[in-house]
Amino acid sequence: MKKVKSLSVALISAAIISVAQAEVVVVVSAKSTVAPLNKQQVSDIFLGKASAFPDGKLAVPLDQAEGATARDEFHGKVTGKSGAQLKSFWSKQVFSGKGTPPKEVAGSPDVKKLTAENPNVIGYVDKSVVDATLKVVFTP
Repeated sequence: MKKVKSLSVALISAAIISVAQAEVVVVVSAKSTVAPLNKQQVSDIFLGKASAFPDGKLAVPLDQAEGATARDEFHGKVTGKSGAQLKSFWSKQVFSGKGTPPKEVAGSPDVKKLTAENPNVIGYVDKSVVDATLKVVFTP
């Protein structure tokens, strides 16, 4: 019984540490001229309220797939919406003809690849995948 408690504590501690180490950042291509953005600007782009960066250039947001930890963290911190609230929001937008949700990709590696290739794309990734091909424009 004592071993089970010790193992449980160790597993819980490891889970907490791994969650604490994950940090989502908002990125654009290193080739992009976009200056750092604030929370409202990023939220507006990802919720379809703005279709351009502050400099007037087209902004193409990339979302991660439903259920992705980075997606939940990003939307919780930036748009203030849970997964269910986000689904409801986009259902209303699509139904009323006011917008369509961002393209979804599987995870941070896909966001990194597509963002690095196109200066108009904006996405969010785990900070650990950021390299010279990306520029961080916001950290929630």
